[in-house]
Amino acid sequence: QVQLVESGGGSVQPGGSLRLSCAGSGSPADFYCMGWFRQVPGKGREGVAAIGSDGTTSYMETVEGRFTISKDSANNTLYLQMNSLQPEDTAMYYCASRRLFSSGGFCYRRLQSLDDENYWGQGIQVIVSS
Repeated sequence: QVQLVESGGGSVQPGGSLRLSCAGSGSPADFYCMGWFRQVPGKGREGVAAIGSDGTTSYMETVEGRFTISKDSANNTLYLQMNSLQPEDTAMYYCASRRLFSSGGFCYRRLQSLDDENYWGQGIQVIVSS
């Protein structure tokens, strides 16, 4: 059974930084494709970033250049370094994974299907406020 557990969220002032972590347990193949999503009340879950089995990455436009996704494949652990945070980054952040051997771009698109082949963490809150 696949489990994903996020950590590292919290409150930060605009312009600050946070680093999210997601520890995965299960078969390594279930973590070939991994990504981060976020959701605010009343809106759908949106893809923030993804990393494929080849190590390539893909980002939503509004975080490119500010956020960096990375993965420790030996430990099935995913990270999201978030810099220059803005109030509009406030959301619940979710870790996701999928048994998919692909580039980061294809991984990102398939995770966004939000279908039953995705595994999800429980989510962690990020608040950006002065």
